[in-house]
Amino acid sequence: MRKSGPPKGLISYLVLELLDEKPRYGYEILKEIREISGGHWEPSYGSVYPILYKFEDKGWTERIEREDESDRKYFKLTDEGRDELDEKRKESGTKAREFADVILGFYHVYVSFATDDRFEVESPEGEWQFDETFSSWIVEQIIRHHERDFGDFERIPDTPEDFYERMGLED
Repeated sequence: MRKSGPPKGLISYLVLELLDEKPRYGYEILKEIREISGGHWEPSYGSVYPILYKFEDKGWTERIEREDESDRKYFKLTDEGRDELDEKRKESGTKAREFADVILGFYHVYVSFATDDRFEVESPEGEWQFDETFSSWIVEQIIRHHERDFGDFERIPDTPEDFYERMGLED
């Protein structure tokens, strides 16, 4: 169970991967992360810039000057930064459960707002709603992304317990 936002270390990992492609400045990194998320998530300036400065202090990045954009602080990955990226790649490979918990957790809260009598959420007309139609649309988008990236979507009839057992996972 997740206790807060995105999995720990996610933003650091994304920053390292993006800097491995080419030198970048902070706002460019924010825009790229937003694009990777399909436009649904963008970390704050307050999370990316401290990471860039921390990486610089640790020797994982270095600042570079560009004559054509002297007002921007570009960072490039160092060899030490590439070593750290290798470690972050291994570490990030262990985070799939945390991602699933975030996605499913927020979806459950969304549906609770629509179906649980304890919540009296009022959604203005012409805005997003907490209801079956909007829930169906969200699920449809996930299926479309799955089919775009992995091929045909096939439903899995397993209960969570059966799935964990079949996949050799601990609950």
